[in-house]
Amino acid sequence: MHELAWSPITLAAGLRVLDLLGILAFALSGALLGVRKRFDLFGVLVLGCVTAVGGGAIRDTLTGQTPPLFLRDETYLWAALLGAALAFAFGERLARFERTLSVFDTVGLALFAASGAVGAINFGLGPLGVVFAGMLSGVGGGIIRDLIANEVPEVMYRRDQLYATAAAAGAFTVWALYPHVTPFQAQFAGSAVVIALRWLSRQGWVRLPVRRLPGG
Repeated sequence: MHELAWSPITLAAGLRVLDLLGILAFALSGALLGVRKRFDLFGVLVLGCVTAVGGGAIRDTLTGQTPPLFLRDETYLWAALLGAALAFAFGERLARFERTLSVFDTVGLALFAASGAVGAINFGLGPLGVVFAGMLSGVGGGIIRDLIANEVPEVMYRRDQLYATAAAAGAFTVWALYPHVTPFQAQFAGSAVVIALRWLSRQGWVRLPVRRLPGG
């Protein structure tokens, strides 16, 4: 079915575009946090790039693609630098919008969780492996970003907003749809699930249960 719907060139181009969009989104997210923390230009560029390529590096390592893609194709590093530079240049304007950083972070999370799942499927992993690889691919860049910026990683404390759980759900969606649609369509659907769950949790409509100890 994949061959009937998409040519290999079109499919590869579509997946590449999604990857580059994820790189750009995470670079903006990381760099904007650096701007808010009053990092200098070098610090903002480093934070943006590390955030952008961190999830992809984890994805490639988990699926046996070494060295990571961003070292084999510098287009990804250029995209990361572009996103970080844009955040540094227009950070004050972007920061006026309260949810700007969260939007970029959500888009990056969605795209990397889905692409990580596709890579894991191509490597022959089972459903749990695909979900685990996709989730780590999505949250890896954000964890690195928060640690460098001396923040508690969101994945550890934002119980009122789905984060790692949303990435896992998106990866599972990719795994479930992959045999029935093209890889691009599966990746797009998985990304949409992540974004939808993040939005629903921000509205307070979906959240994880929390156990409270006596006196806590």
